Amino acid sequence: MAQIDVKVPSPGESISEVRIAQWLVAEGDVVKKDQVIAEIDSDKATLELNATESGRVSLLAKADDTVNVGDVVARIDTSVKPAKEEAKAVKAAQPAPEARPAQQPAAAPAPAQAVHATPVAMAVMADKGIAAQQVKGTGPNGRITRGDVEAYIAGGVAAPTLMNGWGGTRNSTSTKMSTLRKKVAERLVSVKNETAMLTTFNEVDMSAVMAVRNQYKDKFKEKYGVNLGFMSFFTKAVTEALRLFPNVNAQIDGENIVTFDYADIGIAVSSPKGLMVPVVRNAEQLGLAEIEKAIKDLAVKARDGKLSLAEMSGGTFTITNGGVFGSMLSTPIINPPQSAILGMHNVVDRPVAVNGQVVVRPVMYVALSYDHRIVDGKESVSFLYKVKEMLEDPAKLVLGGKDPGEVLVGL
Repeated sequence: MAQIDVKVPSPGESISEVRIAQWLVAEGDVVKKDQVIAEIDSDKATLELNATESGRVSLLAKADDTVNVGDVVARIDTSVKPAKEEAKAVKAAQPAPEARPAQQPAAAPAPAQAVHATPVAMAVMADKGIAAQQVKGTGPNGRITRGDVEAYIAGGVAAPTLMNGWGGTRNSTSTKMSTLRKKVAERLVSVKNETAMLTTFNEVDMSAVMAVRNQYKDKFKEKYGVNLGFMSFFTKAVTEALRLFPNVNAQIDGENIVTFDYADIGIAVSSPKGLMVPVVRNAEQLGLAEIEKAIKDLAVKARDGKLSLAEMSGGTFTITNGGVFGSMLSTPIINPPQSAILGMHNVVDRPVAVNGQVVVRPVMYVALSYDHRIVDGKESVSFLYKVKEMLEDPAKLVLGGKDPGEVLVGL
């Protein structure tokens, strides 16, 4: 009997342990080579564990166990092979038995089997109060995907009369923190303890950006296949402001200050696994359409749990948008080892004074949290004001942050 060890692969540099999120096969199942048999959580992302050979699998670790990289978590008996597809074809080719006049008794229902689902599908089902047994999985090995859940919801699903936990009981539930959540907690606490974090605020009149967006959004979508959103305007404004104030784009490394001649912008996105910050590389060289496409691709991957470690590593500056959830104002926490983060918020019609007259304008409050050890108050305030200035006059985004009049006269 040939036994093949299945070891925990290395998710990336500096990661020494992972958590087995769930097994997608049961003890004694016969699997095919390269079949996904488990999902493992690292402090960066959820990864898949594949069978290295075909055969009967034996599980050596339990779901929710924390294991080291390189540990043997399963073994495959390669002497047991999966059923041949030819056998199915032979069975299908056999003549059907003659119909009997007497009505046959109904077949007994098949025994219930363990239901497997992707992390995203599980999160959606939990949010909607849907039992996994209600959804038919179309993924490998009957696995339930997000699409299966959405198809079930589209077909009509009755919402529970009471939300879980609000049924008049006094019950409580204790759930182990995921590896990702624990790492996020550690990093947030370290930022508060190890940086001189300060936040400065300003407000942006979004009238000009909204006018440009409303005028060109249909043509933009038709030409580039993506929506024209606020995030691309903010990303472009940020990259131009970072060029003028490089310390906001710098990092501390021991006793050195590391500066960059590029802007890798992290875009904070919410996912079923928690907050993710994928990075748009060399955003300073991208146009609005390229930025929108990059953000859309990364957001979809975050939603589906398919972000790679490389796509979340690095980053010289971060933008987070609490406005999509209705936030009016907040003090975002720096994403280490970066030195600053910009917080966007919701757009609300507010009375403002313009040329001595009170008018109603769509206004967004913006916040810049920065590490005062490397960024001075003057730099932070000037940086945020430059972002505000370019957003309120979008022509400056095209002209590299310069005033159109200055460009006209060659300044």
